[in-house]
Amino acid sequence: MTEQATGAPKPQPRARNGGQHQAAPVEMTGAQSLIRSLEEVGADTVFGIPGGAILPAYDPMMDSARVRHVLVRHEQGAGHAATGYAQVTGKVGVCMATSGPGATNLVTPLADAHMDSVPMVAITGQVASGSIGTDAFQEADICGISMPVTKHNFLVTDPAEIPRTIAEAFHIASTGRPGPVVVDIAKDALQRRTTFSWPPVTDLPGYRPVTKPHAKQIREAARLISESRRPVLYVGGGVMKAQATGELKVLAELTNAPVTTTLMGIGSFPDSHPQHLGMPGMHGSVAAVTALQKADLIVALGARFDDRVTGKLDSFAPYAKIVHADIDPAEIGKNRTADVPIVGDAREVIADLIVAVQAELGTAAGTAGTADAAGAGEAARAGYPDWWEQLNRWRDTYPLGYDLPEDGSLSPQQVIQRIGELAPADTVYAAGVGQHQMWAAHFIKYERPASWLNSGGLGTMGYAVPAALGAKVGEPGRTVWAIDGDGCFQMTNQELATAALNNVPIKVAIINNGALGMVRQWQTLFYNQRYSNTKLHIGPGGDAQQPNKGTRCPDFVKLAEAMGCVGIRCEDPDELDAVIEKANAINDRPVVVDFIVHEDAMVWPMVAAGTSNDEVMAARGVRPDFGDSDD
Repeated sequence: MTEQATGAPKPQPRARNGGQHQAAPVEMTGAQSLIRSLEEVGADTVFGIPGGAILPAYDPMMDSARVRHVLVRHEQGAGHAATGYAQVTGKVGVCMATSGPGATNLVTPLADAHMDSVPMVAITGQVASGSIGTDAFQEADICGISMPVTKHNFLVTDPAEIPRTIAEAFHIASTGRPGPVVVDIAKDALQRRTTFSWPPVTDLPGYRPVTKPHAKQIREAARLISESRRPVLYVGGGVMKAQATGELKVLAELTNAPVTTTLMGIGSFPDSHPQHLGMPGMHGSVAAVTALQKADLIVALGARFDDRVTGKLDSFAPYAKIVHADIDPAEIGKNRTADVPIVGDAREVIADLIVAVQAELGTAAGTAGTADAAGAGEAARAGYPDWWEQLNRWRDTYPLGYDLPEDGSLSPQQVIQRIGELAPADTVYAAGVGQHQMWAAHFIKYERPASWLNSGGLGTMGYAVPAALGAKVGEPGRTVWAIDGDGCFQMTNQELATAALNNVPIKVAIINNGALGMVRQWQTLFYNQRYSNTKLHIGPGGDAQQPNKGTRCPDFVKLAEAMGCVGIRCEDPDELDAVIEKANAINDRPVVVDFIVHEDAMVWPMVAAGTSNDEVMAARGVRPDFGDSDD
């Protein structure tokens, strides 16, 4: 119905019966068949590390002109790089590891991709088929281990099955609700001879994702929208995955309903749009959190009502009817009962909703059966003026903000805000997990899809640097900033060497407060300021109450330089803009900027874990007063 929004991920070529490219049967090894299969499904990049069981696949990869291999320094880095690549390109990300510890090091990025619905195929080597089950050297049942955190997995012991399995793996990963798929291939299957031909005959009789929504459910959803007085569009990552951002904007402007975007949905609706209330949830904006609480209708699009959004579930949105649209039927009703469940692809759902709402608003006046219904219909057609009066009051009274430190040190929020303001318009931002993640979600403005990458569901420390690496490989023409904490950075910073040696000039901002910041914030608020094991680099001259004073260990500038990157340190607010502009101007090598920030900054707003969203705190000691009239 609408053109795809500028900057949306490009569609991934999907494997299917009768593909466009026909390859005549030819004899080759299973390893050669694997590489040819990757070429045929459109894979152009593999992130990985060789090892004994997967080594046969690395030999024919040298001869491929269509598949680039990026040698990472840890398998976790390979998995997160594949995720970052997938999120910015819309293609299936591919990573590769050997058996045993190589494969098990992929479990965290597999779980991360599974939680955040990222299309990824992980190819792992396995011990020879005759040794499976004998506790052979470097044997691990990666299919069994990864089963709870993958969409599907395959164990291949027959080389003839490799083309079909790769085709099916890419199809499963990229269709329906996207997710990770493991293809575990026995070493002897890679070494033995086979006959390769393409396309293979695939057979997935139980896999039939529903993409077209039921017309009756669409009409019922449109009716509820026309009858509501306080609707909210609750938008999750599924809208981005379905490339439905253009349709979303049309629906939002047609209804004039407020829009909230989850942590995974950021970028699917422009932050600058007057209807955007921001992110809901534990650290969401007061306006977004309260809009959901006071709504009489929530239209959930590609979102899953997770605990970080709902807070205490039995007190979440007590006045609201629920329209829940999702490609995955297992999500609908899982946490919150849906009054109108809609199974389907978000792009199809929203496109059909636009037509149905247009029809409903056009006929509502003549069909309203009661005065109340007539009034609601009039409110819908008028754009909900009373609702927006409340929303704007909350938005104006409790805006996002922060205080500058009294001691003249750097504010972490200011650092992140200025990075966003000084970076090119098409910049991609990849965040780690913790305080800096929430500040990056709040204080950088996202105007286009595929510009915000983070570990939303799993909350994986160490995500940012390898994800930024993968994003830059996938979109080399875009600037990529990793916004990382000093704790997260120390988990995967070895991938800086990968970036330097592969000419992938990412930029890394370390928000260095000398502590595990979010954990320290909880210790401040809930553990009587007992800072147990959250101070990261106390050294000679350090102060237990000031974790960012004293010897820095490691020295991130020296570490960056040792790995072939430019290292810069910034401690003075007066130098902030010049340092950021210097980093933006360096495009021949990775850049790491160590921003030494105030250690006591906190993330606000906040809903404490396990409490009701009605108890949202705008700042420490500041609970919003909504008044009885808002109910």
